Amino acid sequence: MSKLVLSGLTKRYGSHAAVDTLDLTVESGHLVSLLGPSGCGKTTTLRLVSGFAVPDGGSISVAGQVVSSARGVVPPEKREMSMIFQSYALWPHLTVAENVAYGLKLRKLPRADIERRVQAMLDTMQLRRFEARYPAELSGGQQQRVGLARALVVEPKILLLDEPLSNLDASLREEMRHEIRRLHDRFHYTTIYVTHDQAEAMTTSDLIAVMRDGKIEQAGAPDDIYERPETEFVARFIGSTNILRGRRVGEHEADCDGLRLVCESGHWPEDGSAVVSIRPHRITLSGAADGSAPGTVERAIYLGAQRHYIVALDAGPKLQVLASSDVLAHEGERVGLTLPPAHCRALIR
Repeated sequence: MSKLVLSGLTKRYGSHAAVDTLDLTVESGHLVSLLGPSGCGKTTTLRLVSGFAVPDGGSISVAGQVVSSARGVVPPEKREMSMIFQSYALWPHLTVAENVAYGLKLRKLPRADIERRVQAMLDTMQLRRFEARYPAELSGGQQQRVGLARALVVEPKILLLDEPLSNLDASLREEMRHEIRRLHDRFHYTTIYVTHDQAEAMTTSDLIAVMRDGKIEQAGAPDDIYERPETEFVARFIGSTNILRGRRVGEHEADCDGLRLVCESGHWPEDGSAVVSIRPHRITLSGAADGSAPGTVERAIYLGAQRHYIVALDAGPKLQVLASSDVLAHEGERVGLTLPPAHCRALIR
């Protein structure tokens, strides 16, 4: 079992806490994404887990054994972890097969075992026909597969990925997201995946930890983070949303610039203010007389399967609306919006 526990983990650079008393448990065999903007502490956290950085406070344990604390760390090479970097870090003078075999040779395994494991991994990664090629002769996606193969062939206790898809184009990133999840479902390694791309986190993860200023703002399953954000930061970072501000006027009701909203879920600030999130695709756009919130279409964008509208409400706010392509409204047209209470969520700041 390779359960990973981070307890009160802290790393400072001068007076700045890059990681600030962070607590996180990664269950054995789970894939957890650290998601957040640049500078939030996610890569520093990964470096602490890998042993490349020493914590100033707190501890890291694997399977109940402490591997890092302010008192000392187990060296990276003795942690039975594999790390994949943004650059893939392939040896340019080694072939694909030699790159994959590199970690096994360092461990001084018998030659027959190395050959067997390398060939099995090349088959799994669909790289057998490229085994004699050098990294410069491969595409970005193929290089990424070699990096994954080299990391997985040593059968690590924990797999660490530091924004591994950031150097790929959009179509390859989408393909590799599914490939990473397929491999995880096959091998079930305990995995930490660092990314700033919410689509990557949603596609690959069992659990997402959204980070901000060195702390975890919220952690949960992808659908939980998306459908039930607790703070404005999380709601904005995970997908597109409309944020409306005002004051609380009832147990479940807010007044946002004259627009009355009922929120069936969420958390209200203690000071009597209100911050309400509603996703664009949860809003219904109809004729001016049909919706509870009348307004005027300021912008209409055709997106193929959907249409994206920006509607200026008579009450003041402007809302984004995503509707199916057969819901047609023109710029300047009067419309009505319906904001269902089941999809209006109260947030804390």
